Amino acid sequence: MMLTTAEHCPAPVPPPGSQGIDEILAAARARLDRLDPERAHLAYRTGALLVDIRPAAQRAAHGVVPGSLAVERNVLEWRFDPRCPARLPEAVDYDVPVVILCQEGYTSSLAAAALQDIGLRRATDVIGGFAAWRIAGLPALGPTPLHRAFSLASPVTAGSARH
Repeated sequence: MMLTTAEHCPAPVPPPGSQGIDEILAAARARLDRLDPERAHLAYRTGALLVDIRPAAQRAAHGVVPGSLAVERNVLEWRFDPRCPARLPEAVDYDVPVVILCQEGYTSSLAAAALQDIGLRRATDVIGGFAAWRIAGLPALGPTPLHRAFSLASPVTAGSARH
């Protein structure tokens, strides 16, 4: 049985007026004053809200920025729309500086543009996401690499050596 991959299938003709994700991402980023990790850290230290939109499993697997707000992408607009009863206490008005962080800086661009759509004109994101934040050596917690303080000999060998 031969498996069919996307490269072997002709691409469907897009509906008139539709945009591909690359076009949508470029349009979102054209509206943002995106921040490199160092500028994002400075913005956060001077009062911007740093919002981590990654799923809990991704935060657990890769770590978090201490003090960032964890607001998963699927509820972001509801938590930051000052008109919404489900908003966070931090969503006090439309002038709140919000810096969105995802793992690599793609989803965060779309999320920041969505916050601008609801009126948060100062919303932006981190270029390269949490991965770039880590590479820049900025404050982050977890996950901790596993370190073994004892011999790497197998338990059978190590156990027989004591006898």
